[in-house]
Amino acid sequence: MITIRSLIDSAQIPIHEAEQLVLGLLNRDRTWLFTHGAEVSAGDSLPMIREAIARRCTGEPLAYILGSRSFWNLELKVTPAVLIPRPDTELLVEWAVECVVRDQLASCADLGTGSGAVALAIKSEVPHCAVTGVDRSRAALEVAQYNSIACNLTVEWLQSDWFGSLEGRLWPLLVGNPPYIADSDPHLKRGDLPAEPTEALVAGPDGYRDLRHLIATAPRFLTAGGYLLLEHGWNQGAEVRELFARAGFGGVATRRDLGGHERVTGGYKGDG
Repeated sequence: MITIRSLIDSAQIPIHEAEQLVLGLLNRDRTWLFTHGAEVSAGDSLPMIREAIARRCTGEPLAYILGSRSFWNLELKVTPAVLIPRPDTELLVEWAVECVVRDQLASCADLGTGSGAVALAIKSEVPHCAVTGVDRSRAALEVAQYNSIACNLTVEWLQSDWFGSLEGRLWPLLVGNPPYIADSDPHLKRGDLPAEPTEALVAGPDGYRDLRHLIATAPRFLTAGGYLLLEHGWNQGAEVRELFARAGFGGVATRRDLGGHERVTGGYKGDG
């Protein structure tokens, strides 16, 4: 008899990944595994589990195999059309919610929303805030719309290449997790990145193409004193702060992620 525990132990992938994969497929938790894993046969689930393990062995991300990823307090559908939400991005949500609550902001927009993770997390924390999620990818917006319905959160979804279709609209808060990896960065060949959408990761030869565009253009779409908050690479903080300053933003600051790396920079629309 092939038990769940023996199947996990024999998988040709790291043990923690095998556990996460099998438990996700069976909709069980680790307590159940410790209690019953050595007793329960894989049974009818064996082909499904073996196929999933084989996919992981080829490098396919766990989140794409399972079809979901936890972010903030939400369980979100993910597909190869969207980036896999990461814990570091929760810092962007924390700062955005802080701004909304402190200044009683009525609306905000998430630029490059992908799966809708940031937009939906903000909406879940401050329901009174009208949230808009923007992405140029129709496939990504379909995932975001699915997540919106599944999470019972109302968000406006717009297809737009950054600000391309947003003329005439203003927000007191704009947030975004744009592409910020240089196209020759060796990290693009590591971990889950090779399987994720390149257009959501790569931003030109130096990684700043989209950051430059967003920072320079955002003031036209912000109300007086409105905030812009952007996630960026761990080593990009100094350059991003300079870009904010050049664009006339005030109160420019950077916050660090749980690893101690500079991760999100923000400022408010100045008088210039």
